[in-house]
Amino acid sequence: SVSLVSAFSSSIDVAELPQQRRLFSLGVLTSRNVSLVVNASGLEEASYPDLKGLQVLHVPVQDQPHAPLSRYFDLVAERIHQNRSGSTLVHCTAGRSRSPALILAYLMRFEGLNLRQAHELVLEQRPFIRPNAGFWRQLMEYERSLFGCSSVRMSRTSGGVLPEALHESDSNTAAYCVNI
Repeated sequence: SVSLVSAFSSSIDVAELPQQRRLFSLGVLTSRNVSLVVNASGLEEASYPDLKGLQVLHVPVQDQPHAPLSRYFDLVAERIHQNRSGSTLVHCTAGRSRSPALILAYLMRFEGLNLRQAHELVLEQRPFIRPNAGFWRQLMEYERSLFGCSSVRMSRTSGGVLPEALHESDSNTAAYCVNI
């Protein structure tokens, strides 16, 4: 089960560091039953309250298109899936690119959603997510490795190269632009 900032069920939160004091307080972590924190901020010095049983997984990747976030897709997804003792908090610096990308990978791997469906689900909970173009490409490759096809493609637009969601019935026709 998955929860994005206290919605969806209660096992994953995507968070922002600007709210770090509030999100990482002992009371909040305890009330949300957080037992695993995935720190995708690139800041290993982030501190967390002394909470018995709290595990922290560092994902040392910067928010740059060529950063190898996909190296961590399986590791993070497996740790979230195996976390049966409580919920999981996934955070990066702004909650827009790295942490949502990791959640999208988890949803594809363990919830069986394609990338388009996973993106729509996360977007409902956090309407301002915007993984960078490089992370989109890595997610598309991951989706192809899991399902043998892609539900999203990269297209040149006036706003640059952006991901487009494809129609489910016709994988050659764009349904809408994902990162507007």
